[in-house]
Amino acid sequence: MQHTVEFLIRHGGPVLFAAILLDELGFPMPAVPFLLAAGALVAKSQLHPLVAYGVALVACFIADSTWFFLGRHGGNRVLRLLCKISIEPDSCVRRTRNIFDRWGMRAVLVAKFMPGLSAIVPPLAGGSGASFGRFLAFDAVGSSLYIVTYLIVGSIFSNQLEQVLEAITGLGKSAFFFLLALLAIYLLYKYVRRNQLLRELRVARITVDELHKKLKDGEKIAILDLRARSELEEDPTIITGAFHMTVDEIENGKLDLPPDRDLVVYCSCPNEVTSARVAQMLRRKGFTRVRPLLGGIAAWRERNYPTAQQPVAIPAM
Repeated sequence: MQHTVEFLIRHGGPVLFAAILLDELGFPMPAVPFLLAAGALVAKSQLHPLVAYGVALVACFIADSTWFFLGRHGGNRVLRLLCKISIEPDSCVRRTRNIFDRWGMRAVLVAKFMPGLSAIVPPLAGGSGASFGRFLAFDAVGSSLYIVTYLIVGSIFSNQLEQVLEAITGLGKSAFFFLLALLAIYLLYKYVRRNQLLRELRVARITVDELHKKLKDGEKIAILDLRARSELEEDPTIITGAFHMTVDEIENGKLDLPPDRDLVVYCSCPNEVTSARVAQMLRRKGFTRVRPLLGGIAAWRERNYPTAQQPVAIPAM
């Protein structure tokens, strides 16, 4: 933080612009410390408030517009590319789509306050078919709320920020390495948990060839499509006979299916983590014969197995 303040005092607007731009483009450059530091400098009349607001807003516009048009032309490919940066890419895809399904363009207003979603919502908005003018209007409001909020917080607590900086400076390098160690432990924990989950369910997975053979042999199997509604609207192709339910609906609702029936779940996840988590969730609900589909809908299409265009509701059993 001390270096952040020193940089801003010497270079002012350009440093704030670069920090916001890199953060909004998805690089590991946290913008909030720069905004807080800029607010503290504004309070001490060392940085003009209009300069701080203006350069930050322009940086947001450039990054968000870039992602918007990439999302319009790249669709799911761009979203998955961004989500690969996340520790849990499948959860990132699902969470972002569910938020956009629920809130629509209003998600743009709050995305910057939600870690991990700031660079993901603009391409999702672009892929949804929204006009650029409408997106820009929402983005202007959302970016302004984000920028002004942290500038005001930094301005109000400028004295406290100085005290924190003095404390951190007093600790020296040990504080930096301690925080770095905590981050490394957290990342390692998430990585180990994710791989453990995949290992637990690897044996239980079913291949598309196995599923196709079972269906062809007349076995009664319930198939659940777990994709978000917005993704299904973009690409309505599902496995023939599959039912569509979102993860939230499964988590909060009750499946009206016999618990001893074979149940196959699939999504369009980069690493099938969502399918694996849902399989665990369903097992806790009493469905002991649930299996994630290896490769998901993409693997099914590659084999040219039967698909349908419209999902159907789950029938009462």
